Amino acid sequence: MSTTAAVAPLTIQDAEVLVTAARRAAEAAGATVSVTVLDAGGHLLAFRRDDRAVLISGETSTRKAYTALQLNAPTADLVDAVKPDGPFHSLQTALDRPLLFIAGGLPIHRDGRLIGAIGVGGGAPEQDHGFATAAVEALA
Repeated sequence: MSTTAAVAPLTIQDAEVLVTAARRAAEAAGATVSVTVLDAGGHLLAFRRDDRAVLISGETSTRKAYTALQLNAPTADLVDAVKPDGPFHSLQTALDRPLLFIAGGLPIHRDGRLIGAIGVGGGAPEQDHGFATAAVEALA
């Protein structure tokens, strides 16, 4: 018998809260962004691309979310790790999308467990990190 307590998974309703909060934070800053939300298994729960956002922002937000999920760390914290002689400099991935080490991806935790990730792309990296942070804070 397992003594591990169940943790509520990330739901579509949670994903809607995350997307809405990130979008509002971006709009308040005058930015147009794409937002991707993944569940703990890396499945797409939500995606939104502002019509005015550059097309590549959608791929960027998705790769940021995958990176944050796979490494269970904010992508902003991983930038130095991929520099020459960094621990991830030669990191290989079997994912269909390469990992992306630029601010804007955050893992999402509930009761200390990883339940998903959010990626925001389209603004400056520092902005994207702030938009993702605002979204995760709105979920709490």
